Amino acid sequence: MESNVQDREYMCSGHVGCPGCGAAIAMRFLLKALGEKTVMVIPACCWSIIAGPYPQSTLRVPVLHTAFETGGAVASGVRAALDLQGDRETTVVTWAGDGGTFDIGFQALSGAVERNEDFIYVCYDNEAYMNTGVQRSSSTPYGAWTTTTPGQEWKKLRKKNIVEALVAHRIPYAATASIAFPEDLMRKVHKAKGIRGSRFLHIYASCPTGWRLPSELAVKIARMAVQTNIFPLYEVENGVRYTINYMPKGYLVREYFKLQGRFKHLTDADLEEIQRMVDEDWELLLRKAGLSPGAAGPIATPSRASVPFRG
Repeated sequence: MESNVQDREYMCSGHVGCPGCGAAIAMRFLLKALGEKTVMVIPACCWSIIAGPYPQSTLRVPVLHTAFETGGAVASGVRAALDLQGDRETTVVTWAGDGGTFDIGFQALSGAVERNEDFIYVCYDNEAYMNTGVQRSSSTPYGAWTTTTPGQEWKKLRKKNIVEALVAHRIPYAATASIAFPEDLMRKVHKAKGIRGSRFLHIYASCPTGWRLPSELAVKIARMAVQTNIFPLYEVENGVRYTINYMPKGYLVREYFKLQGRFKHLTDADLEEIQRMVDEDWELLLRKAGLSPGAAGPIATPSRASVPFRG
């Protein structure tokens, strides 16, 4: 099969990410798909550290570090400056964590995409403020322990659906991706690169440190998130055309949760409630894609698998 993935690496070894850092894996795939004609805007996040202190850098593309809340605004300005120079070839990318996207940076992001600014905004989602000590964000899932939701005060609210928030802006392209599905991830980056206007990618990036997970399971847990419907892979064009890219095997969510220390306090009743939420969200997504689980069609909701996960 012909591949358009570049052999060249745009991310050097020697970065200071934690062992098994999903965000580091995601960055490598992203840049291999984008190539060297890229300007990276990085608001405050784990990658503000991972990229390395000036003048050192682990990235072989220009990087502009910015304030936490400004990812959308700064990318808009960089795009305008390149346009004034007649440079339409360089791709402007904002690379932000969930805190800088779901919470602190959402105002600038919403304003920019409402104007249909021409850049790619990528949120690598590790489901908390990991760089400052594992504090809860609005991306933190129901049931999770964090340092601001400790003990029995674990988070009892659902995760914000950030893709649906962006889809509501009717942007040209929005999609989810995972470090455990690199071909799908890079295909979506290529597709986004070829579209003008605002594009949004939501990448699931596991965090062994914050999730209390062995680093060698970082990719496996990301795969399980897709296979359990916790993080479905899909894309939305112009706010209305939904395409589901992977039909999961229907594994139970408890298999995903039991590997992570941040969920070890959950009871069977809690896990049943989470399973109900996940099933509800999945069926809603199927209906948006024209694949109502109750109707005949090319794809239907799979039955629960009885076989164990494989790494």
